[in-house]
Amino acid sequence: MKISLSKQTWRISAWLAGLAVLFLLTSCNSQEADLTAPSLTNNPTWDIIATNRQPLLSFFNAKGGIGKRTYTIELDTSETFNSNNFIQYANIPEGSKYITDKLVDKDNLLADNTRYYWRVRAVDSSGHMGPWAKSRFYVNTKFDDKFMNLTRIPVKSVEVSSGSNPKNITDIDDPGQVTFWQSTPPGNSTQWIKFDLGKEVEIARIWMLSNTDGTGDGWLKDFVWQSSADGKAWIDIKGAAVNNNDTYRNIIDITPFKSRYVRLLIKNWWGYAPQVNAIILYSPGMPKIPDSPKGDYVLIVGNQMNGFTFTELARKIESLGLGLKTLTVPNHEVSLSMLQQLKNKPVAIILSGNNADYPNMPMFEFNGEYEIIRQSDIPILGICCGHQQLAMAYGFTYARSMGWPDISSMEKSKVRQKIRIIKKDPVFKGIPEPFVAAEIHGWAIGNIPEDFEVLARSDYIQAVKNISRLIYGEQFHAEIQVPYNQAGPYLVNFLKMAKKRCLKGG
Repeated sequence: MKISLSKQTWRISAWLAGLAVLFLLTSCNSQEADLTAPSLTNNPTWDIIATNRQPLLSFFNAKGGIGKRTYTIELDTSETFNSNNFIQYANIPEGSKYITDKLVDKDNLLADNTRYYWRVRAVDSSGHMGPWAKSRFYVNTKFDDKFMNLTRIPVKSVEVSSGSNPKNITDIDDPGQVTFWQSTPPGNSTQWIKFDLGKEVEIARIWMLSNTDGTGDGWLKDFVWQSSADGKAWIDIKGAAVNNNDTYRNIIDITPFKSRYVRLLIKNWWGYAPQVNAIILYSPGMPKIPDSPKGDYVLIVGNQMNGFTFTELARKIESLGLGLKTLTVPNHEVSLSMLQQLKNKPVAIILSGNNADYPNMPMFEFNGEYEIIRQSDIPILGICCGHQQLAMAYGFTYARSMGWPDISSMEKSKVRQKIRIIKKDPVFKGIPEPFVAAEIHGWAIGNIPEDFEVLARSDYIQAVKNISRLIYGEQFHAEIQVPYNQAGPYLVNFLKMAKKRCLKGG
């Protein structure tokens, strides 16, 4: 049977076909437009100091696009990405649901003492390219080599020109250093923060933190530090003026001088009103050597911003029936020199957890801890942050955010991951395989340094070991006592190995 179509039918068919093509084009363009830029608020974030010439570049994944996404990363010493130092990595597959990272190739070792700009964009399966996300960091391999030879200066009181919550400026207990002082807008064209140190002290370094959300709003643009003998007449401190500042973390090193009163005079700022999240002042010199306990004990390094531990670690160790006492020292006071000067050496060293993002901390305060990790022959266990420090001692960027809200297995059973033991080791004696542990963290190790190996993992690295020294790390918290925590023996096994080594005179 012969079928014929009228002109009207053909017109309708053509119109429908055109409409379908238009729909497909519009859909593709919409998908292309929906392809967002990745977020570079990870590690290295803005102006981070990378301490290894082969940093790990981490970023939060883009969204949108068609099909699977890959990424293009470009680095250069030029902000325009057109110098002879240009490096490009293309077709990088997405790492996980939340985050992707790329270790700089050994063939592309970055130059030391150099600022690098880097950018990344997503490419979807149809070839659509998203917008660039841009950032920068500085390479300085000597930055973490030695203890800072500085001590924190206690502040007696803080006054501000306007605004509320000046106590937030010196609130070291603040989790993540996210609370802040902000002046009252629109306010005067200058604002100030005055510090009374209680007595005349020597000042050598000032660490400053402003708005941490990456927008730049509230960052200080033009400012100068001043000193005063009476808190009334002010003199600019030589070398302490900054103009056209475009970052939120500043380290101001000055020729040491003595003063009781210092003032931050803010002349200009970016955005709505000047914002200061934290300021720490430092004196030159070494902290006092602590008195070590008699008998066998564990040296605990308190990695909280306030120098304490995130959990009741000392109480747990002393309750294990192993005959161990504890000595807790803040991370900003420990060093290889301090360890060598202790009258009684510890059986083991445990590096504790913390609850702050590293970009919001003065990272040079960890230098003494890094010395110990790299050089000490005393057994070491890193827990949570301390576990990450084992990697960061060889490159600050080797730890990164995991890309989703902080893990807290203490509250939500659905986030309790099964941890797989991938290499048998005496430290796992009495622990089932797989096992569940207490976890409270938002960061993880992203790259394992040489001489370390992975012992256990879930969606991320959960346990590591040094292959030549008695050094272990655990991302979880074996010390937390909750019914579901199956990792308790990890801590006990490590301490037993450390005591046994000590008895042998190792």
